[in-house]
Amino acid sequence: MNKLNSMIIVAFLAITFTACKKDTDEPIFVAPPSDGSTLTLNGLIGAEAGSAAGNSVYVDFSTDKQTSVARSSWDLGFYSGSDFRVILNNTTGAGAKVITTTNASLATVGEADTLGLTLAVSQAGPANTDFAYFDAINGSLSSTVIPAVSATAADNKIIILNRGTGGGIAARSWIKLKVTRNSSGGYTLQYGKIKETTNFTTVDISKDANFNFKFVSLSNGAIVNAQPEKANWDLEWTYSVYQTTFSGVLVPYNFSDLIFLNYLNGVTAGVVTTSTISYADFKEANISGVTFKSNRDAIGSDWRSTQPATGVKTDIFYVIKDGVGNVYKLKFVSMGAGDAGTRGKPVIEYKLVKKG
Repeated sequence: MNKLNSMIIVAFLAITFTACKKDTDEPIFVAPPSDGSTLTLNGLIGAEAGSAAGNSVYVDFSTDKQTSVARSSWDLGFYSGSDFRVILNNTTGAGAKVITTTNASLATVGEADTLGLTLAVSQAGPANTDFAYFDAINGSLSSTVIPAVSATAADNKIIILNRGTGGGIAARSWIKLKVTRNSSGGYTLQYGKIKETTNFTTVDISKDANFNFKFVSLSNGAIVNAQPEKANWDLEWTYSVYQTTFSGVLVPYNFSDLIFLNYLNGVTAGVVTTSTISYADFKEANISGVTFKSNRDAIGSDWRSTQPATGVKTDIFYVIKDGVGNVYKLKFVSMGAGDAGTRGKPVIEYKLVKKG
Protein backbone atom coordinates (compact mmCIF):
# COMPACT_ATOMS: atom_id res chain seq x y z
CA MET A 1 0.00 0.00 0.00
CA ASN A 2 2.85 2.39 0.86
CA LYS A 3 4.55 1.63 -2.48
CA LEU A 4 1.30 2.29 -4.36
CA ASN A 5 0.78 5.60 -2.54
CA SER A 6 4.33 6.64 -3.41
CA MET A 7 3.77 5.88 -7.08
CA ILE A 8 0.56 7.90 -7.10
CA ILE A 9 2.28 10.89 -5.47
CA VAL A 10 5.19 10.79 -7.94
CA ALA A 11 2.78 10.64 -10.88
CA PHE A 12 0.74 13.56 -9.50
CA LEU A 13 3.86 15.71 -9.05
CA ALA A 14 5.02 14.93 -12.59
CA ILE A 15 1.65 15.96 -14.04
CA THR A 16 1.60 19.13 -11.93
CA PHE A 17 5.13 20.11 -13.00
CA THR A 18 4.32 19.50 -16.65
CA ALA A 19 1.16 21.59 -16.42
CA CYS A 20 3.01 24.45 -14.72
CA LYS A 21 5.81 24.32 -17.27
CA LYS A 22 3.27 24.44 -20.10
CA ASP A 23 1.62 27.48 -18.55
CA THR A 24 4.92 29.36 -18.26
CA ASP A 25 5.84 28.54 -21.85
CA GLU A 26 2.60 29.86 -23.28
CA PRO A 27 2.99 33.33 -24.87
CA ILE A 28 1.28 36.28 -23.21
CA PHE A 29 -1.33 37.77 -25.51
CA VAL A 30 -0.83 41.47 -26.21
CA ALA A 31 -3.75 43.19 -27.91
CA PRO A 32 -2.73 44.94 -31.13
CA PRO A 33 -3.13 48.73 -31.20
CA SER A 34 -6.37 50.10 -32.58
CA ASP A 35 -6.42 50.77 -36.31
CA GLY A 36 -8.18 54.08 -35.56
CA SER A 37 -11.56 55.50 -34.72
CA THR A 38 -13.72 58.61 -34.40
CA LEU A 39 -14.49 59.83 -30.89
CA THR A 40 -16.72 62.54 -29.45
CA LEU A 41 -14.93 63.71 -26.32
CA ASN A 42 -17.14 64.05 -23.25
CA GLY A 43 -16.02 67.36 -21.80
CA LEU A 44 -19.35 68.43 -20.34
CA ILE A 45 -20.51 67.42 -16.86
CA GLY A 46 -23.97 68.98 -17.11
CA ALA A 47 -25.43 72.17 -18.51
CA GLU A 48 -22.29 74.31 -18.17
CA ALA A 49 -21.10 76.34 -21.16
CA GLY A 50 -18.82 74.44 -23.50
CA SER A 51 -16.17 77.13 -23.14
CA ALA A 52 -16.05 76.25 -19.42
CA ALA A 53 -16.43 72.47 -19.77
CA GLY A 54 -16.11 70.85 -16.37
CA ASN A 55 -14.15 67.78 -17.48
CA SER A 56 -10.65 67.13 -18.64
CA VAL A 57 -10.66 64.27 -21.16
CA TYR A 58 -7.78 61.82 -21.60
CA VAL A 59 -7.53 59.84 -24.86
CA ASP A 60 -5.66 56.60 -25.56
CA PHE A 61 -5.46 55.96 -29.32
CA SER A 62 -4.28 52.37 -29.09
CA THR A 63 -7.39 51.27 -27.16
CA ASP A 64 -9.93 53.83 -28.47
CA LYS A 65 -10.58 54.85 -24.88
CA GLN A 66 -11.43 58.23 -23.41
CA THR A 67 -11.48 59.02 -19.68
CA SER A 68 -13.32 62.10 -18.38
CA VAL A 69 -12.23 63.61 -15.06
CA ALA A 70 -13.87 66.59 -13.33
CA ARG A 71 -11.35 69.44 -13.28
CA SER A 72 -12.30 70.35 -9.72
CA SER A 73 -11.82 66.81 -8.39
CA TRP A 74 -8.17 67.34 -7.43
CA ASP A 75 -5.85 70.05 -6.17
CA LEU A 76 -2.28 68.73 -6.02
CA GLY A 77 -0.39 66.14 -8.05
CA PHE A 78 2.57 64.26 -6.52
CA TYR A 79 5.18 63.06 -9.00
CA SER A 80 5.86 59.33 -9.05
CA GLY A 81 9.25 59.57 -10.76
CA SER A 82 12.67 59.78 -9.16
CA ASP A 83 12.38 63.45 -8.27
CA PHE A 84 10.10 64.81 -5.54
CA ARG A 85 7.83 67.37 -7.20
CA VAL A 86 4.30 68.63 -6.57
CA ILE A 87 2.14 70.26 -9.25
CA LEU A 88 -0.79 72.66 -8.96
CA ASN A 89 -4.09 72.15 -10.75
CA ASN A 90 -3.70 74.41 -13.78
CA THR A 91 -7.11 73.23 -15.05
CA THR A 92 -8.84 75.20 -12.28
CA GLY A 93 -6.46 78.14 -12.55
CA ALA A 94 -4.91 77.36 -9.16
CA GLY A 95 -2.12 79.69 -8.05
CA ALA A 96 0.32 79.54 -5.14
CA LYS A 97 3.02 81.45 -3.30
CA VAL A 98 5.93 80.23 -1.19
CA ILE A 99 6.24 81.79 2.26
CA THR A 100 9.93 82.46 2.81
CA THR A 101 9.64 83.99 6.28
CA THR A 102 12.07 82.36 8.71
CA ASN A 103 10.43 79.84 11.08
CA ALA A 104 7.03 80.14 9.37
CA SER A 105 4.69 77.28 10.23
CA LEU A 106 1.15 76.20 9.46
CA ALA A 107 0.09 77.67 12.79
CA THR A 108 1.71 81.08 12.23
CA VAL A 109 0.79 81.67 8.57
CA GLY A 110 -2.66 83.23 8.19
CA GLU A 111 -4.84 85.80 6.46
CA ALA A 112 -2.29 88.58 6.96
CA ASP A 113 0.04 86.70 4.62
CA THR A 114 -2.53 86.86 1.81
CA LEU A 115 -2.90 90.65 1.76
CA GLY A 116 -2.39 91.97 -1.75
CA LEU A 117 -2.40 88.50 -3.29
CA THR A 118 -4.84 87.18 -5.88
CA LEU A 119 -2.92 84.06 -7.01
CA ALA A 120 -5.25 83.99 -10.01
CA VAL A 121 -5.27 84.90 -13.69
CA SER A 122 -6.86 88.26 -14.49
CA GLN A 123 -8.70 87.81 -17.78
CA ALA A 124 -9.25 91.58 -18.00
CA GLY A 125 -5.78 92.79 -17.04
CA PRO A 126 -3.24 89.94 -16.99
CA ALA A 127 0.35 90.73 -16.06
CA ASN A 128 3.58 89.01 -17.01
CA THR A 129 4.65 88.93 -13.35
CA ASP A 130 1.67 86.67 -12.57
CA PHE A 131 3.48 83.72 -14.20
CA ALA A 132 5.26 83.35 -10.83
CA TYR A 133 2.04 82.01 -9.27
CA PHE A 134 1.55 79.15 -11.76
CA ASP A 135 3.44 76.04 -12.75
CA ALA A 136 5.33 76.31 -16.03
CA ILE A 137 3.02 76.27 -19.04
CA ASN A 138 5.27 73.73 -20.79
CA GLY A 139 4.91 71.30 -17.88
CA SER A 140 8.57 71.45 -16.84
CA LEU A 141 8.93 69.77 -13.46
CA SER A 142 11.92 71.95 -12.68
CA SER A 143 9.69 75.04 -12.81
CA THR A 144 6.88 74.28 -10.37
CA VAL A 145 5.73 76.91 -7.87
CA ILE A 146 6.25 74.46 -5.02
CA PRO A 147 10.01 73.83 -4.86
CA ALA A 148 11.45 70.31 -5.07
CA VAL A 149 10.60 68.56 -1.80
CA SER A 150 13.76 68.37 0.27
CA ALA A 151 14.87 65.32 2.24
CA THR A 152 15.49 67.77 5.10
CA ALA A 153 12.00 68.43 6.46
CA ALA A 154 12.88 71.85 7.91
CA ASP A 155 13.95 73.10 4.46
CA ASN A 156 10.45 72.71 3.00
CA LYS A 157 8.45 75.93 3.07
CA ILE A 158 4.82 76.77 3.80
CA ILE A 159 2.75 77.29 0.66
CA ILE A 160 -0.38 79.45 0.31
CA LEU A 161 -2.75 78.07 -2.32
CA ASN A 162 -5.72 79.60 -4.10
CA ARG A 163 -7.45 76.48 -5.44
CA GLY A 164 -8.75 78.40 -8.46
CA THR A 165 -12.04 79.44 -10.01
CA GLY A 166 -11.08 79.12 -13.68
CA GLY A 167 -13.83 78.03 -16.05
CA GLY A 168 -16.74 78.43 -13.67
CA ILE A 169 -15.28 76.53 -10.69
CA ALA A 170 -16.93 77.73 -7.47
CA ALA A 171 -14.66 79.64 -5.10
CA ARG A 172 -13.25 77.59 -2.24
CA SER A 173 -11.28 78.43 0.89
CA TRP A 174 -7.63 79.28 0.44
CA ILE A 175 -5.27 76.67 1.85
CA LYS A 176 -1.91 76.70 3.60
CA LEU A 177 0.17 73.55 3.26
CA LYS A 178 3.53 71.92 3.69
CA VAL A 179 4.95 68.87 1.91
CA THR A 180 7.78 66.70 3.21
CA ARG A 181 9.23 63.32 2.31
CA ASN A 182 8.22 60.33 4.41
CA SER A 183 10.11 57.20 5.48
CA SER A 184 8.28 55.08 2.91
CA GLY A 185 9.79 56.95 -0.02
CA GLY A 186 6.69 59.03 -0.72
CA TYR A 187 5.25 62.31 0.48
CA THR A 188 3.52 63.63 3.58
CA LEU A 189 1.13 66.53 3.09
CA GLN A 190 -0.10 68.70 5.96
CA TYR A 191 -2.68 71.38 5.27
CA GLY A 192 -5.54 73.47 6.62
CA LYS A 193 -7.71 76.46 5.76
CA ILE A 194 -5.95 79.79 5.81
CA LYS A 195 -7.54 80.87 9.15
CA GLU A 196 -6.91 77.53 10.90
CA THR A 197 -4.34 77.48 13.71
CA THR A 198 -4.56 73.96 15.15
CA ASN A 199 -6.76 71.61 13.17
CA PHE A 200 -4.58 70.37 10.29
CA THR A 201 -5.06 67.35 8.04
CA THR A 202 -2.19 64.94 7.30
CA VAL A 203 -2.10 62.73 4.21
CA ASP A 204 0.60 60.25 3.16
CA ILE A 205 1.00 59.77 -0.59
CA SER A 206 2.94 56.82 -2.00
CA LYS A 207 4.70 56.91 -5.34
CA ASP A 208 3.28 54.53 -7.94
CA ALA A 209 5.46 53.80 -10.99
CA ASN A 210 2.34 53.04 -13.06
CA PHE A 211 1.30 56.71 -12.90
CA ASN A 212 2.94 60.04 -13.70
CA PHE A 213 1.32 61.56 -10.59
CA LYS A 214 -0.84 60.63 -7.63
CA PHE A 215 -3.49 63.24 -6.89
CA VAL A 216 -5.05 64.64 -3.73
CA SER A 217 -8.29 66.55 -3.21
CA LEU A 218 -8.08 69.15 -0.44
CA SER A 219 -11.84 69.02 -0.01
CA ASN A 220 -11.50 65.83 2.01
CA GLY A 221 -7.86 64.77 1.94
CA ALA A 222 -8.64 61.86 -0.36
CA ILE A 223 -6.27 60.41 -2.93
CA VAL A 224 -8.21 60.50 -6.20
CA ASN A 225 -7.86 59.01 -9.68
CA ALA A 226 -7.47 62.17 -11.74
CA GLN A 227 -5.43 60.67 -14.56
CA PRO A 228 -5.17 57.21 -16.15
CA GLU A 229 -2.05 55.09 -15.76
CA LYS A 230 0.78 56.70 -17.72
CA ALA A 231 0.81 53.96 -20.37
CA ASN A 232 -2.93 54.36 -20.95
CA TRP A 233 -3.26 57.85 -22.41
CA ASP A 234 -1.71 59.94 -25.15
CA LEU A 235 -3.32 63.37 -24.98
CA GLU A 236 -5.52 65.47 -22.72
CA TRP A 237 -8.22 67.91 -23.86
CA THR A 238 -8.98 70.50 -21.18
CA TYR A 239 -9.53 74.05 -19.92
CA SER A 240 -6.37 75.41 -18.30
CA VAL A 241 -4.05 78.27 -17.49
CA TYR A 242 -2.05 78.96 -20.64
CA GLN A 243 -0.48 82.06 -22.19
CA THR A 244 -1.17 84.78 -24.71
CA THR A 245 0.11 88.20 -25.78
CA PHE A 246 -1.64 91.15 -24.13
CA SER A 247 -0.66 94.69 -25.10
CA GLY A 248 2.50 93.26 -26.65
CA VAL A 249 3.51 91.34 -23.50
CA LEU A 250 3.35 87.58 -22.89
CA VAL A 251 0.98 86.90 -19.98
CA PRO A 252 -0.81 83.95 -18.32
CA TYR A 253 -4.37 83.52 -19.55
CA ASN A 254 -7.11 80.94 -19.10
CA PHE A 255 -7.88 78.99 -22.29
CA SER A 256 -10.59 76.54 -23.30
CA ASP A 257 -10.03 73.56 -25.60
CA LEU A 258 -6.34 73.00 -24.98
CA ILE A 259 -4.57 69.82 -26.08
CA PHE A 260 -1.67 68.60 -23.94
CA LEU A 261 0.54 65.58 -24.67
CA ASN A 262 1.55 62.83 -22.26
CA TYR A 263 5.11 64.08 -22.64
CA LEU A 264 6.30 62.42 -19.44
CA ASN A 265 5.62 59.05 -21.07
CA GLY A 266 7.34 59.91 -24.34
CA VAL A 267 4.38 61.00 -26.49
CA THR A 268 5.39 63.42 -29.26
CA ALA A 269 3.50 65.27 -32.00
CA GLY A 270 4.08 67.02 -35.30
CA VAL A 271 1.88 69.21 -37.48
CA VAL A 272 1.24 68.69 -41.20
CA THR A 273 -0.33 71.24 -43.54
CA THR A 274 -2.92 69.96 -45.98
CA SER A 275 -1.30 72.04 -48.73
CA THR A 276 1.63 69.62 -48.47
CA ILE A 277 -0.36 66.38 -48.27
CA SER A 278 -3.94 65.54 -47.37
CA TYR A 279 -4.95 63.66 -44.25
CA ALA A 280 -6.34 60.83 -46.40
CA ASP A 281 -3.11 60.47 -48.40
CA PHE A 282 -0.71 60.60 -45.44
CA LYS A 283 1.01 57.19 -45.09
CA GLU A 284 3.97 55.57 -43.35
CA ALA A 285 6.38 56.81 -46.02
CA ASN A 286 5.47 60.39 -45.09
CA ILE A 287 6.40 60.08 -41.41
CA SER A 288 10.06 60.92 -42.08
CA GLY A 289 9.02 64.40 -43.20
CA VAL A 290 7.34 65.22 -39.88
CA THR A 291 9.14 67.20 -37.18
CA PHE A 292 8.03 65.74 -33.86
CA LYS A 293 8.02 67.90 -30.75
CA SER A 294 8.15 66.52 -27.22
CA ASN A 295 6.85 69.55 -25.33
CA ARG A 296 3.57 69.22 -23.45
CA ASP A 297 1.86 71.92 -25.51
CA ALA A 298 3.10 70.81 -28.95
CA ILE A 299 -0.56 71.12 -30.03
CA GLY A 300 -1.91 73.52 -27.40
CA SER A 301 -4.61 75.76 -28.88
CA ASP A 302 -3.26 75.77 -32.44
CA TRP A 303 -5.78 73.19 -33.67
CA ARG A 304 -8.77 75.53 -33.40
CA SER A 305 -9.75 79.13 -34.05
CA THR A 306 -12.21 81.49 -32.37
CA GLN A 307 -12.50 83.91 -35.32
CA PRO A 308 -14.78 84.54 -37.10
CA ALA A 309 -16.56 81.65 -35.34
CA THR A 310 -15.21 78.95 -33.07
CA GLY A 311 -14.17 75.87 -35.01
CA VAL A 312 -11.37 73.52 -36.01
CA LYS A 313 -8.63 74.51 -38.43
CA THR A 314 -9.10 72.50 -41.60
CA ASP A 315 -5.74 73.30 -43.21
CA ILE A 316 -3.71 71.22 -40.75
CA PHE A 317 -3.68 67.82 -39.07
CA TYR A 318 -1.33 66.17 -36.60
CA VAL A 319 0.85 63.08 -36.38
CA ILE A 320 1.18 61.51 -32.92
CA LYS A 321 3.82 59.02 -31.82
CA ASP A 322 2.82 57.26 -28.61
CA GLY A 323 5.06 55.96 -25.84
CA VAL A 324 5.65 52.57 -27.51
CA GLY A 325 6.22 53.89 -31.01
CA ASN A 326 2.77 53.57 -32.61
CA VAL A 327 2.22 56.45 -35.04
CA TYR A 328 -1.25 57.88 -35.62
CA LYS A 329 -2.51 60.68 -37.82
CA LEU A 330 -5.02 62.88 -36.00
CA LYS A 331 -7.68 65.15 -37.47
CA PHE A 332 -9.96 67.45 -35.50
CA VAL A 333 -13.42 67.22 -37.06
CA SER A 334 -15.61 69.70 -35.15
CA MET A 335 -15.81 71.65 -31.91
CA GLY A 336 -18.04 74.73 -32.23
CA ALA A 337 -20.48 76.94 -34.06
CA GLY A 338 -18.08 77.52 -36.93
CA ASP A 339 -18.07 73.86 -37.96
CA ALA A 340 -21.53 72.73 -36.77
CA GLY A 341 -19.95 71.13 -33.72
CA THR A 342 -20.71 71.25 -30.00
CA ARG A 343 -18.45 73.32 -27.74
CA GLY A 344 -17.27 71.04 -24.96
CA LYS A 345 -17.71 67.91 -27.07
CA PRO A 346 -15.08 68.03 -29.80
CA VAL A 347 -14.97 65.28 -32.40
CA ILE A 348 -11.62 63.75 -33.36
CA GLU A 349 -10.64 61.20 -35.99
CA TYR A 350 -7.41 59.22 -35.93
CA LYS A 351 -5.84 56.41 -37.94
CA LEU A 352 -2.89 54.09 -37.30
CA VAL A 353 -0.10 54.86 -39.76
CA LYS A 354 2.68 52.71 -38.33
CA LYS A 355 2.67 50.07 -35.62
CA GLY A 356 5.37 50.44 -32.99
